[in-house]
Amino acid sequence: MEPLGVATEHPPLNRVPWVPLEDLVLGGHDVCGRALSASAGELVSAGILSQDLVTGAAPEAAAFEAQIRPGPLDGPEVGLADLDPRSGELGAAAPRDQIDQLQTDWDDFEREHELVRTVVVALASTEAVREPQPEWEDLERFEVALDEGRPQPASLIYAYAALSSGRPHVNFTPNLGAGSPALRQLAEHHGVPHCGSDGKTGETLMKTVLAPLFTARALRVLTWQGYNMLGNRDGEVLRDQSHSEAKLRNKEEVLRSLLGDDPALCAKVGIDYVPSLGDWKVAWDYVHFEGFLGTRMSLQFTWAGCDSALAAPLVLDLARMAAFAAERGESGVMEHTACFFKAPLGGGTHDFHRQYARLLEYAARHSAGD
Repeated sequence: MEPLGVATEHPPLNRVPWVPLEDLVLGGHDVCGRALSASAGELVSAGILSQDLVTGAAPEAAAFEAQIRPGPLDGPEVGLADLDPRSGELGAAAPRDQIDQLQTDWDDFEREHELVRTVVVALASTEAVREPQPEWEDLERFEVALDEGRPQPASLIYAYAALSSGRPHVNFTPNLGAGSPALRQLAEHHGVPHCGSDGKTGETLMKTVLAPLFTARALRVLTWQGYNMLGNRDGEVLRDQSHSEAKLRNKEEVLRSLLGDDPALCAKVGIDYVPSLGDWKVAWDYVHFEGFLGTRMSLQFTWAGCDSALAAPLVLDLARMAAFAAERGESGVMEHTACFFKAPLGGGTHDFHRQYARLLEYAARHSAGD
């Protein structure tokens, strides 16, 4: 099938010698005990995957499922449905023990498949927001906290395990992960590339494309109201305010950054869990703006997309980019990947057009034959 959505497979990005898709080997950690076939069946029922595709890919899917290991369960998630009890046990272990187990799993994975390197991609649901801890600000203090057995969010455990063992890290979630100053210091210390955070796939992607239009035409946005409906497990998790806070913060900050800090601007986002939608997500946005002579006008749009079909190709792109950066000896934040994220670690503009131009500049410097 044509690799639609995989930007690195299409011009001009395909001129960079990324690792071939057929050379990628998939494995991972999970905290749920659900069989992969059950998840695939849900996507078939939702009209996202065809039964013929699922049947034809069954051997590859089985090989992938055989490489899934229990990951550490984040403390606040205890009690959610479908959890693997082994993940609960690992999550209750000392932080250093959790890190050792993750690294052991990755070492075994690399030996079994004779891999050049492993790229760790964080794809977990949104974690409950926690009060910032002093050790998150400094690597030395963070490592003391680990030695003393102080519990840490799972996203930090994964990021530390990856970066301290020289493995590139991609944070596709809004979780803290490698975004904390301590973990960013760790990446620089070990010379490891990483990027994040919070994959930009739907409504926020549209905002970062459309908002610059109003600024360029000197139009004043008065209200930008967004409403999201999600039906998958991410939507279920986001029903809890402690989990949705980080997601909403990233989505609202984008508009503030692009439209300015006008105190009169009303920019809000709401998220509701709608089980019947399955893996589909729907966003409705209403933009009320003011033009010449105070004339008030509006724009409305609806975005309906499949979460998995939007995110999966970006994960492939980012994994290839992280592997390429590691091969080239790059380290620290991969700032050229900003267009993939709601809250890019490298900072800078949220304007998608300018972010994408930066990616094109990177690709031009590294294109085969150049």
